[in-house]
Amino acid sequence: MSGYSMEWLLCPICKGKTRIKLRWDTVLEHFPLYCPKCKGETLVDV
Repeated sequence: MSGYSMEWLLCPICKGKTRIKLRWDTVLEHFPLYCPKCKGETLVDV
C-alpha cells in the first residue's frame, strides 16, 4: 500500500477528525458521517 496517501475525513460542522480515513480513489455518495466530537450526523458526498 505504499505510495497511497490517506487522509482523515473531517466533520463539515465542527472541522474535527472523524473515524473515517480516505484514500485518493475513495468515492462516497450520501454517506451518513457521524462525528464523535460534536455527536452529529451529516450526509456527505466525497
